[in-house]
Amino acid sequence: MNVDSLGLLQTFAQVADNLSFVETGRLQGVSASAVGKAVSRLEGQLGVRLFHRSTRSIALTAEGQQFLARSRRILGELELAEAELHSQFAEPRGSLRVSLPLVSGLVLPVLSDFMEAYPHVRLDLDFDDRLVDVIEEGFDAVLRVGVPSDSRLIARRVGTFRRLLVASPEYLARRGTPTIPSDLTQHDCLHYRFPTSGKLEAWPVPPAVEVPIAMVCNDVDTRVCFAMRGRGIAYVPEHAVRKALASGELVPVLDEYAQVCGTFYLLWPSGRHMLPKLRAFVDYVGERLLCD
Repeated sequence: MNVDSLGLLQTFAQVADNLSFVETGRLQGVSASAVGKAVSRLEGQLGVRLFHRSTRSIALTAEGQQFLARSRRILGELELAEAELHSQFAEPRGSLRVSLPLVSGLVLPVLSDFMEAYPHVRLDLDFDDRLVDVIEEGFDAVLRVGVPSDSRLIARRVGTFRRLLVASPEYLARRGTPTIPSDLTQHDCLHYRFPTSGKLEAWPVPPAVEVPIAMVCNDVDTRVCFAMRGRGIAYVPEHAVRKALASGELVPVLDEYAQVCGTFYLLWPSGRHMLPKLRAFVDYVGERLLCD
């Protein structure tokens, strides 16, 4: 399609919106006669009549209505392409609303560095383990654990992490160290409850092993704190206990059995133009959160 044809499509769509050659001419800064000739030229190219004309009014023909739908899609794609090309050179700025899970120890340094790299982007952060509705609640992006299932969202995998069973040396000295999964039945176990479903997170044990429940919460830091204070064994992401493991305040338990990995995904609404601020955030966090 050449430039002249695109101009005719734009004129045709404007006439269809206004149902007036005079009004379309006024908007384009040309005469009504010039608009009429443009429409006639387009009709000649297509070999169909797009408008019923009378001295008082015009109206779309059936062919005109059909062609208008396709024209709008073509013009919409052109507008999107122009916006995307422009955004590549635009400076990221504005408010960016992001939902994140409660894994601040891993994410906060990356977010802090993003603020330094993009000082004109204002972060609006919501830390919550519940499954938010990205579109309905107005989030620009979310960071989530697990395979995404919402077809309205675009997903980018940004890394994996291990989950570990951990306990304090003091607790293990007092209660004994489990050597096989069934030994957990004799221990105090600190569980995580999913806020959305209310279900407890499954532990890396055979189905026949019924893991006792000493405490339940929906927060990582609480379980880490309780485990460090000798209250039991917790099943937590490795990045949440990295410092405690390095200092010896916590030690792995049944490490050969706990080989389960979680996956981080960044998600954002599909079908929208990706603004510079969102593109910058996705690229920056995606590159720096990789933990494979």
